[in-house]
Amino acid sequence: MSTTLVIPHTEDRPTRYKALIPQVAHLIADGSDVIAAMANICAALKTTFDWHWVGFYRVVDDHLLLGPFQGPVACTRIAHGRGVCGTAWASGKVQVVPDVDQYPDHIACSSLSRSELVIPIHDRQGRVVAVLDIDSIHLNDLDNADAEHLALLLKPLQSLL
Repeated sequence: MSTTLVIPHTEDRPTRYKALIPQVAHLIADGSDVIAAMANICAALKTTFDWHWVGFYRVVDDHLLLGPFQGPVACTRIAHGRGVCGTAWASGKVQVVPDVDQYPDHIACSSLSRSELVIPIHDRQGRVVAVLDIDSIHLNDLDNADAEHLALLLKPLQSLL
């Protein structure tokens, strides 16, 4: 596969997801390394949607540790149950935050982030082993429809875990 993504020039997110999902699946199909797959997923999402920050945090011992990402520098460690990412890890549930300033325990790695979406990634035993974290500079920019599309996009990654 070419390393260039082919994404329609449209603001319609469902159309862009429809084009992106099979390309990401093909891109990581060799299954050689989960970190490499995470890195390419971040690059593909950042390129396609130009969100402020797209990255993974991996469960390591008793905290989330920064993994592959695209965007400005980020927090390195996040405690279990702390902030949006730690809450997604602890609950095992998607977290959609339309306005991070209204989230009581938000960890502000960047003051430019206004909305956030965090998707827990489960291994074959059902344990959360990582989270995908997406930050936008726009309020109400990320929603459940994004979460549903991203869950489809992440399925090939989950098969590597």
